[in-house]
Order: sequence, then structure tokens, then C-alpha cells
Amino acid sequence: MKELAQRVRAQVAQAADQQIEFLTRLVALETPTKAPARTRQGLQCLAAHLEQSGFRYRILTGKRSGGQLLAVPRNRKRGQPIQLLIGHVDTVWPCGTIENMPLVLEDNLIKGPGVFDMKAGLCNALFALRALQALQLKPALTPVVFINTDEETGSHDSLCWLLRLARIARRAYVMEPALDMTGKLKTARKGVGHYKIIAHGIAAHAGLNPEGGASAILELAHVVQRLFALNDHEQGVTINVGKIDGGLGANIVAPCSSCEVDVRVPTAAHGVAIDEAIRQLRPETPGVRLEIKGGQGRPPLERSPASQELYRYAQGIAAVLGFELEEGMAGGGSDGNHSSQYTATLDGLGAVGDGAHAQHEFVFVDQLFERTTMLALLVMAPSFTHPKEDRSCKVSYALL
Repeated sequence: MKELAQRVRAQVAQAADQQIEFLTRLVALETPTKAPARTRQGLQCLAAHLEQSGFRYRILTGKRSGGQLLAVPRNRKRGQPIQLLIGHVDTVWPCGTIENMPLVLEDNLIKGPGVFDMKAGLCNALFALRALQALQLKPALTPVVFINTDEETGSHDSLCWLLRLARIARRAYVMEPALDMTGKLKTARKGVGHYKIIAHGIAAHAGLNPEGGASAILELAHVVQRLFALNDHEQGVTINVGKIDGGLGANIVAPCSSCEVDVRVPTAAHGVAIDEAIRQLRPETPGVRLEIKGGQGRPPLERSPASQELYRYAQGIAAVLGFELEEGMAGGGSDGNHSSQYTATLDGLGAVGDGAHAQHEFVFVDQLFERTTMLALLVMAPSFTHPKEDRSCKVSYALL
């Protein structure tokens, strides 16, 4: 391992300037989720780089997004098991953001919209694969790259492709940024749910006939308190009512009111319990009816024996490279939440920095190359686990 690590590190260092140049070019190409034409340009930029690194690719058409990039080695061995490298090129920043939040290279930092979440992670993946190609190293598992353009809004358009690939992959590496500035891997993520609760009341004149009405706002006030009572911070369960609407005017008993609820849970069992509690809400105000929409979206990424074995291997690589690697749980969701339902998943393999979705977004330059080297060595790891038997695997292999 030590000799291999030295060779890979030297190759990554040799291409360091190219990696920085490509990253700045990718950041300058703004790719907000809601601009499909721009995100498709981002995919084309990534695809061209992969093609130069010996990959062939397909851009899968999206119904509501810019599509997805699927790439495999041109000279891959047919029937060889695969490993997934997962990322997204879309960002939360609208076009024009770079004018007020410019791309800046200073000291050991690169700043700019989307650099941390997660364009630096994409560059790490591409240059890790390029380093292996330059050294003519053949991984035991075929690396398959899957990059979507709608992760920031829930991966609704790309999820079917991701799940089909995850079902047949021996493992998945997710290029999301590291957890905090110590560079922790995300070996667990909370599941994410979204609900909308609507109270249907009866309108009446607030002065002439208040008894003839049934206030949806009054009922929603009860509902909100019961929702917040479901929080269990010790267990890692959080429920937040983030938006409330309703009513027609101060002199009208409100006939309708609604709230939007964000739910985060550490385990699938917690998700089931909270879902049941929300669906069992009953109105306290006579004449009011409750309507409950939504549910659990991204399942939690829970630590499995297979993913922990993969994490320990990553720790060993880090030790050889001369740094410590820790793990942690993230409150936000990613595509790793979905891949982990089918295969061992390591998340947070992207850049070390700070400011996801924030004005101060940045990455540490020196750690870009450290993470790229670690990722290349992880791609070279032997196969530890085996996929679950699934007849849909035959369909998924046809994609490749």
C-alpha cells in the first residue's frame, strides 16, 4: 500500500495545476438546478474530461432536469463487478451570483458559488480516475461515474437511474463535501421528510356570527405545538414547522390554514414512528378537518457492517498518507442516503472547507490533492462486499 500511495500521490501532484484550472472553469460555469440548459453544459464539461481519461459516456435525458451523466471505462472488462462514484453538478446559486460572489484564489483557499458543494468533489473524482489511468492501474471493481443535475431539489428526476445502479454496485463513493473542517467522512446521514398539513375550517363574520365559524388558524396553532413536542434532540429527531399560511382577513374566521414541516430522523425506525404520529393527528377544534400530505423522502443513511468495513479501509489509507480520518453523522441528505439502501456507501469524500449554501463558501487547496489521492486509492481497494440478489440487476447492467 505504501508504495502504491507514493506513486498515486506523485501523479496527483503532477496534475495539481490542471486540477485547479479545471475546478475554476467548472465553478465559473454556473449551474443552478432550475436552469437545465446550464446544468447540461456542466455535464458536457465533465463528460469531455472523462472521455480524455479513457471513459465513454451517455447523457441520460431528464424530464424536468438537465439530465444525468453516466460514464464507464472504454476498455472495461465485461461482467466485472462495479463501484459507483456519485456526484451532482447542480448548485443552489442562481445565474449571476458569481458577479457578487466572485471566484477567488487566495492563499490556501478557493472561493466561489458551488466550489464546496460540490464542484471540488467532482474534480477530485475526475482527477483520481485520471491518475489511475496515467499509472495504468486497473481497479478490481469497474468505476462507474454517475452525476446528476437535480440533487439539490431531491433527485426526483434522477433517482430511478441511481437506484438501478446502486442495486448492482459493490460499493458507492459519494463526492459530497467532508463533514466540518476536520475532513470527517459522512458514514451516517439523517433521513429527510416533508409534510404539509392543511386545516379546513368554516368561514364566518368575526363580529356578526363568530359562533357560526370554525377557525382553521386556531386548529393549526394546536397542531404546531403537537408537532414541536415530537422533537427528541437526544435521539437526533428534529421536527421544524418552517412555514405557515392561512386566513382571509382579520374580520373573517379562517376557513383554511396550512403549515409545512421538515422532519429529520437518524434511523428508519424513527422515521416510521414520526410518520405514524403525524398521520394520527386529530383536530381539537369542532368543525375543522385536517388533511395531511407528504411523507418521508430520503431514507436515512445508517451505518452498516459493510460500510463500516469500507470506512476502516479508508482510515488505513489515511494513515499511510499521514493524516487521521474520522467519521460523523450529517443532518442533511444526499444521494448517499439512497445508494446506502442497496450497497456499502461512503459519503463526504469531496473537498474539505466550509460554507455550503452560504456566501463564504470555500475549499482548502492543499487538501484537494490529499482527498484526490485517498479517493484514487479507495477506487483501487479490493471488493469486500457482494450485492443483494435482485432480478433488476440484469436491466441495470444494460445501462452500461
